[in-house]
Amino acid sequence: MPELPEVETVRLGLSGVMEGRRLLRVEARRPDLRFPLPRDFEKRLSGRRVETLARRGKFLLFHLDGGMTLIAHLGMSGRFRVFGTTPDDPAPPLERHDHVLFDIEGGVSVRFNDPRRFGFMDLHETEALDEHTMLKTLGPEPLANEFNGPVLAAALKGRQAPIKAALLDQSVLAGMGNIYVSEALFRAGLSPRRKAGTVQGGRAEKLTRAIREVLTEAIAAGGSSLRDHRRPDGELGYFQHSFAVYGREGQPCPGCDCDPARTGGIRRLTQSGRSTFYCSRKQR
Repeated sequence: MPELPEVETVRLGLSGVMEGRRLLRVEARRPDLRFPLPRDFEKRLSGRRVETLARRGKFLLFHLDGGMTLIAHLGMSGRFRVFGTTPDDPAPPLERHDHVLFDIEGGVSVRFNDPRRFGFMDLHETEALDEHTMLKTLGPEPLANEFNGPVLAAALKGRQAPIKAALLDQSVLAGMGNIYVSEALFRAGLSPRRKAGTVQGGRAEKLTRAIREVLTEAIAAGGSSLRDHRRPDGELGYFQHSFAVYGREGQPCPGCDCDPARTGGIRRLTQSGRSTFYCSRKQR
């Protein structure tokens, strides 16, 4: 499932062609995605102008004139594609899983394609977004100015779950997923097995810095394309080439001075049904 860097990459790719422009026509080619689309979905969106395009955790927020916001989640395989930004970029024939179409001022078209249909779209009053079911329990944004060591420490205080599981809890920290939690824990030198409540003080500060660094670098690289993720222009992300531990079981980690043939190198364990990758020598 796309994590924060992939969703932010999509936001950046769409903002330049959608912000400040009117949705001339919206077409839903099926009545539902993961959930049924809102009542009068096409009618309520057509003619509206996209004021700003924001992100909350893994959710895209299209703030519209008239006080409404389109909330979109990519799910497992959802992606937005942009066509018509130049004369030599015409929209190709529709694909089977192009489920929602947006015709935008300036001759641009945006398509939401989702083969697995785990994504969803909803409409909600902008002023009451914090009350939306999917948004009201989200924790702090890890790239927000107000996110720091004490904020993370407070969210983790008293938690007996492993730190890896705690960071995947969206009520603790919004937008984090399996890949970037593994990478951040490696940079912070923290074992994924460590009890979350013990990450206080200096450990929380170090982990906060590692989370910021990993996410910032991943966004700059266009996210990670392991299966479905592509940027709105169709290009792949390439942060997967910078993974220190994720998906590298048995290999040496960066700066490794051990013999993987003897130590086993990077290890993999299963936590909460997800694979965790870590270095047992460097993470405590």
